[in-house]
Amino acid sequence: MKRMREAETAASEIRSAIEELSLFGVNLKIGCTTVPAAAAASVAAADTDTDIHTQTSSTTTTTSTQHHVHIKPFLSLCNILIQILDKIGPTMAVLRQDIHQNIQRLEKFHDSDPSKYWDVVEILKKEVNEGKAKKGPTCSKAFVWLNRSLDFTRALLQLLVKDLGKNMEEAVEESYATTLKPWHGWISSAAYKVAIKLVPDSQTLVDILKVKDEDNVMLKEEMQNLVALLVPVLDQNNEILRMYQLDKLKST
Repeated sequence: MKRMREAETAASEIRSAIEELSLFGVNLKIGCTTVPAAAAASVAAADTDTDIHTQTSSTTTTTSTQHHVHIKPFLSLCNILIQILDKIGPTMAVLRQDIHQNIQRLEKFHDSDPSKYWDVVEILKKEVNEGKAKKGPTCSKAFVWLNRSLDFTRALLQLLVKDLGKNMEEAVEESYATTLKPWHGWISSAAYKVAIKLVPDSQTLVDILKVKDEDNVMLKEEMQNLVALLVPVLDQNNEILRMYQLDKLKST
């Protein structure tokens, strides 16, 4: 009975994620804006993790497509990911903890002025302009890692859509290698290496994700829908991170 309730909850969370992602569609690529080159230069100067070098003047601006990331639906989506990870079990505790802490950081900043910081991009602008985006536990870093965690989820779901019977340890390791590992230092990599060895087998995960009377074909369709909605959101977020030179951040 407990496993059945967990399965129904997890599957409903997949559908909830689809609903949250559908809210992003109307918010993608609106208008045009200019990003001060001085802000970009301040980011590059503060960057100690990458080899980004820029030459700009204080009067130069670069024109780019305007984006908005509505913080409430974005964080709701991340919270749904946490709930799904909880159903998978303690093996994903490291990823879960990172996601939870990053959600809290963005929520706290939003709550300081909800009328202004309803948009994650406004938070990034503030930290970049103040030269704080890459110093310490910032909201900019939180957004980077939440986006990467969602990308890890996207990669894993894509592999499972292709083959629900795929070895889960291999699937998680492959997804991790292409989304999170390039940005992890040796400490984080070591923690994930241990976690990967403890993932449930593929059949257990499928049982968790399916609801009563749902077959594998229906589950794969839901997962495909989730991936299809997630990809353009990730693409936009990655474009925003590149715009503010935050896409190369690494951990310890």
